[in-house]
Amino acid sequence: MFEIGKIPPQILERIVLDPVTHSKVHREDIVVRPKTGEDCSAMDPKEELCVFSTDPITGATKDTGYLAVHINCNDVFSAGAEPVGILMTVLLPPQSDEAMLEELMHGTLKAAAELGIEVLGGHTEVTDAVTKPVISATVIGKTRNRKMVCTGGAEVGQDVIMTKWAGLEGTAIIAHEHEDVLAQRIEKELLEEAKDMKGYLSVGTESRIAMEHGATAMHDATEGGILGAVWELAECSGKGVQVFADNIPIKEVTKAVCKEAGIEPLLLISSGTMIISAFDGAGLVEKLAAAGVEAAVIGRITESGKTILEQGEERELEQPKSDALYQVKL
Repeated sequence: MFEIGKIPPQILERIVLDPVTHSKVHREDIVVRPKTGEDCSAMDPKEELCVFSTDPITGATKDTGYLAVHINCNDVFSAGAEPVGILMTVLLPPQSDEAMLEELMHGTLKAAAELGIEVLGGHTEVTDAVTKPVISATVIGKTRNRKMVCTGGAEVGQDVIMTKWAGLEGTAIIAHEHEDVLAQRIEKELLEEAKDMKGYLSVGTESRIAMEHGATAMHDATEGGILGAVWELAECSGKGVQVFADNIPIKEVTKAVCKEAGIEPLLLISSGTMIISAFDGAGLVEKLAAAGVEAAVIGRITESGKTILEQGEERELEQPKSDALYQVKL
């Protein structure tokens, strides 16, 4: 078991720094890399704009390293930019051991390799300030040809497009965190499908295609789920929105998991699903489908007001509250 405080240097070298140093990803734009005693890394953006984003992982205890990389990189992808590297602060509770740190690093490096980014540094320690592992990560990215979009770029008359399925990340988290309980309630094949949904977390492909199509706003659907992300995109843009709830794709496995958990899938954290504002939404959906990414037009940007239309009835689209993940009853 680790003692409270910094991880001993020899263990940090073996479990964290050595695997990072020998990672298969070594980008040309990284000019200083992490090592013991080195407080900073450095990159050369080659005249591009630098894009930064940071987020913690607090709602999961399994696959935290993997989730931290993908979720933070998705914010950079949502700006139409390319992630370059990630820095991670890892806080472990007392009684943590090497196996926990090794699992975290395995997931971190697996996700980094999938995305072609480098781990640029961070901090790792054991503290009684937390009762479960907490990861706070910061991603550094750069634009392509100095072009980027913001969440607040939606224009009146544009379609609202979503990629993949509602509740994507939340389904995977619940399946991993409550596997023993769900194994008694849903079919084995459904449970495995739910766990495997973490393989769809990246929004890199849709980011590139949406930028080429001329999207003016993009937003990764994190806490608050699909409805929360649409509300935030409209609010940030100073516009209204009408959501077509009947058009929102939801996998049957997500419906099954959410039914057992007693939660609403449209309010469940959904990293891996991108909300996009663009003209000719149908054309963008076709381009995404050609690249193997499912998508649907689920709304339209309006002058004012935020509403949701479901089965012919219209109601107010409410400001997002606490994510459904924190309401799970299993």
